[in-house]
Amino acid sequence: MEYMTIKRHCYHKVTTVHGSEIAVVIGARMKEPHPDCPLGECTMLISGTWTPNIIWYVADEPRRFSDLKRALTGISSKVLTTRLRKLERDGVVLMTVKPSSPPTVTYELTELGRELRPVIDAIVDVGRRLKESKLKRLDDAQIQLSSSSPAGG
Repeated sequence: MEYMTIKRHCYHKVTTVHGSEIAVVIGARMKEPHPDCPLGECTMLISGTWTPNIIWYVADEPRRFSDLKRALTGISSKVLTTRLRKLERDGVVLMTVKPSSPPTVTYELTELGRELRPVIDAIVDVGRRLKESKLKRLDDAQIQLSSSSPAGG
């Protein structure tokens, strides 16, 4: 069955006898999308601490584990390993072992993983704008505080 998401609702797409599509609501204003909803599938995939960051860092070129560990300041080896294994199981990341001494292991996005790149890019863009907005609000508040304090204090 096909699903679509509209305004935080997940709907069944149902075709009537006359061929017109109608939407039947599964749940109203659910806190989490219905388990069969594609929105829920995607958000579960990229949710979790570090997962979007890992996708971001392997998007442009294959990366070695040590490169990822260095780039993702603060991530533990255990968490990085766990996230990479999950992304590999989900078909987002491909692990390649190159025979050498010692063996070289790299991680890169699969075709499915590359489809997530615009999503991650959009999140990064919104994050930048949120940070800029927050800094502007802080600057404005600071200016307002300094202009309201008595001169020559």
